[in-house]
Amino acid sequence: MDSLSRALQLPAQRLDAAGRAHVDQRAVLALALPLMANSTVQIVLNLTDMWFMGRISTKALAAVGAVQWLVIVVVLVLGGAGTAVQTLVAQNFGARRYRRAGQAVWTALWAMACAAPLFVLVGAARHLILAPFGFDPQVEQLASAFWFPRVGGACVGAAGWAMFGFFNGIGRPRVTLLITVVTTVANALLNQLFIFRLGWGIAGSAWATNVAQLAGLLFALAIFLRSHYRRRYRAHLTWRPHGGALMQQLRLGVPMGLSPAADLLGFATFQMMQTRLGTAGGAATQMVVILTSLAYMPGFGIASAGTTLVGQSIGAGARGWALRVGNRVILLAALYMGGIGVLIALGGPWVLPFFTGSHDAEAASAVALGMQLLWLAAGYQFFDGLNMGSSMCLRGAGDVRIPAVLVLSVSLLLFVPLAHAFTFAPRQGWVHFLPQFGWGAVGGWVAVLIYVMVLGSTLFLRWRSRAWQQIRL
Repeated sequence: MDSLSRALQLPAQRLDAAGRAHVDQRAVLALALPLMANSTVQIVLNLTDMWFMGRISTKALAAVGAVQWLVIVVVLVLGGAGTAVQTLVAQNFGARRYRRAGQAVWTALWAMACAAPLFVLVGAARHLILAPFGFDPQVEQLASAFWFPRVGGACVGAAGWAMFGFFNGIGRPRVTLLITVVTTVANALLNQLFIFRLGWGIAGSAWATNVAQLAGLLFALAIFLRSHYRRRYRAHLTWRPHGGALMQQLRLGVPMGLSPAADLLGFATFQMMQTRLGTAGGAATQMVVILTSLAYMPGFGIASAGTTLVGQSIGAGARGWALRVGNRVILLAALYMGGIGVLIALGGPWVLPFFTGSHDAEAASAVALGMQLLWLAAGYQFFDGLNMGSSMCLRGAGDVRIPAVLVLSVSLLLFVPLAHAFTFAPRQGWVHFLPQFGWGAVGGWVAVLIYVMVLGSTLFLRWRSRAWQQIRL
């Protein structure tokens, strides 16, 4: 292959001896594996937090489980500008507009600075937000203690996501992995210090996460401002805010953030339903959610490679190639998540007891219920792979508005009512005009299975429709 052919080669493209283009599986994996490793480290962070919560009490575990998805919803809605960075950077990188790629990072950081007071206000409104859900008083008190510091400082985490988007968008996921390792180690050390040695309890876990994410953000900025990035991306010259760039980023980032926020809002509501049923249901659901992240988080890493590869291909003007490489990423995500989901369910009897304290009377019932729920969770993993792979490839193409509407509709109009109907017995839930079958936590997870099957299929059909090929950023 001559130098001109190599120069014209597209992302993850391999040319055979006859000059025919093929998707280079090794190139896809070279990008996806560090992203998967980064997500695996995120799993370690989540498991570490859950281990510390379980050592406080099962009620603390249920309290964090009740609000953890809602925390992420807040971050996605208020920090939407940060989620647009990877798409903008990937497309500008593919088009060789390197200065604009660097500018996207600073634009997101300015947006996070402007949104910081909103994060604090939402954190301070903890009692107003949590009171309507009718939790056990002790669980609500613990959830409130966790909510304020975690949400109030979440703008730091959103800024960190923006930095991740830059390095992932230019195809340097190993830098992202390094930053995540630093953050995770800091989080583990700070959890021990804040929760137990300083006696801050459940609030200490929230403060540990905030301080660890701040350390990760400062480390990421130090790398971003190194000579290589200053020379190529003008990282030291593009820091001034620009209204036009900010508006473009918000137009892309707000619906981009709303799409996973709508998904997680449905999940947050579902998990609050399980906590309302009782401590065992809330704790079992929390354990299952964390364990299924063994499939979800690396699957998200594979799907995130789709954002970069599709975005870079479109930036290079090759929309047909974007379709081919996107199809490969979606297939990999679905197969990986489906296989890992089954393995997790098989290993549940050995893993679940690790996350509860033997001194806790409610631990045994939480573990027994969790073993049942793991098999329902395994049933939807393949379709969740379709969901994430399609969603992230559409994100790389800048197709975010219609997917956001689809996710919002399916989550809030199908999933939430279905979960309520299947979970609660008559006169037990929040509303009483819906049919209520009283199947408990098992019924709630049946609703999850139906929801993910519908959502994954719908977003895959949107990707296959090729409507995204008409979008111009």
